[in-house]
Amino acid sequence: MPHLILLGDSVFDNGAYANGGPAVIQQLQAQLPTGWRATLGAIDGSTTDDIAAQLADIPDDATHLVLSVGGNNALLRAEVLESPVASSGEALLMLADAVDGFRSSYRQVVDACLARGLPLVVCTVYNGCFPEPTFQRRVTIALAAFNDAIVRVAVEKQLQVIELRLVCTSDEDFANPIEPSVIGGGKIAQAVVRAVALASTASPGARVVGL
Repeated sequence: MPHLILLGDSVFDNGAYANGGPAVIQQLQAQLPTGWRATLGAIDGSTTDDIAAQLADIPDDATHLVLSVGGNNALLRAEVLESPVASSGEALLMLADAVDGFRSSYRQVVDACLARGLPLVVCTVYNGCFPEPTFQRRVTIALAAFNDAIVRVAVEKQLQVIELRLVCTSDEDFANPIEPSVIGGGKIAQAVVRAVALASTASPGARVVGL
């Protein structure tokens, strides 16, 4: 029986933000083909540093892994958006330093997942839904650099990528600026089903999945 494991952060572990509605894991279980099942290994607030512990807890009968991590790594470097700088070049160098560290840790996490010998799907980081338009624009540009790191690693490893920036695109997809709502969670679950199906049946090679 195929057994899908969700690893990562609150993109998957959004039960606390669903306001009594179904969380991503429940919506995923409802959408999976007959005979498939899913287990939530993701934990709200996790960064790349926490994935090793999640991997240690996956069940022995796991057959597929889906990873969504990086948003909290970016949040931990939010000072890049607010620090005073002398030039735009200095700001770009600050962002580059933050992304370099993330790229290294993300590659290590992906390698640890692949060491399990199971099909792996990874996710980009969505842009969120911040109420202040100028801040939202800054977040979107900064996250593009973090997402570039995710996509580059995925291409190197020939992995399926769920492009969450194409999945969660409207205000109703978010319960707050950074957490998926029930509506957004349903879209995420749908994208996971599509991506895992491709990873299971398509020829090797990196592919991007939206809705």
